Amino acid sequence: MPEMLSYAFMRHAFVAAAVVAVVGGAVGYFLVLRGQTFAGHALAHVGFTGATGAVLAGIAPIWGLVFATVASGVGMGFMGEDLAQRDVAVGLILAFALGLGLLFLHFFTTSATQATTLLFGNVLAVSMHTVWVLTALSTASLLALAIVSRPLLFASLHPELAEAKGVSLVGYSVVFLAIVALATAECVQIVGVLLVFALMVGPAAAAQRLTRSVATGVLLSAVLALVEAWAGIVLAYYSNWPSSFWITALSVSIYVLVSLRRPAGGPLAASAS
Repeated sequence: MPEMLSYAFMRHAFVAAAVVAVVGGAVGYFLVLRGQTFAGHALAHVGFTGATGAVLAGIAPIWGLVFATVASGVGMGFMGEDLAQRDVAVGLILAFALGLGLLFLHFFTTSATQATTLLFGNVLAVSMHTVWVLTALSTASLLALAIVSRPLLFASLHPELAEAKGVSLVGYSVVFLAIVALATAECVQIVGVLLVFALMVGPAAAAQRLTRSVATGVLLSAVLALVEAWAGIVLAYYSNWPSSFWITALSVSIYVLVSLRRPAGGPLAASAS
């Protein structure tokens, strides 16, 4: 460990992974709880379109990621709250984003390495400037999630009752998907567009099988994401295999092990009983 941490790029990787894993785990918990994992998947692909567009415009990819994901997240929130409308909205935005992404790739004349990094991530290439940007975005995401968590939980578990009490389902859907968009843009920096599920869905799904307490579940989801991210970096250092592969493999393995030991549960099951 002392030898590993003697390298600046390794220290940057651990800090960036910690920042992103915590926000990804916390936001991912509500994403799984609300049954919106498809939206998270779609936002990651939208982020790739935004990043490639930003590169073509001479802007840092992360700002293209943030703009595209937040704009799409807000659009998804406005286009429908019930399941049928929501899936149609997500599908339409995803299809349009992939079409734009194909167009941008057609004009993408930089090295293939940059495109590969966007798709699969490379936490070992994160600069200190990026660490500070991720820290600021994560702080904003967690603060916003903390503010809306109680009414968001109410709207997620009892939507009809929440609406009768005056809670705006569409409003909280828009705010939440904007938070998800920020978290997705951050996770892409670590595991890439194609593997965002590793940090946002895997830990959250495992946590919901281990506890029915929302507060404990959110904390456990963040801890699991952090452990998977840090362990993935360590394994990548000693094996010379991609860190994104290790993070994904650990995420899937932990979820499978938890699923074999525990039946499906979580707040939804508890409230239904």
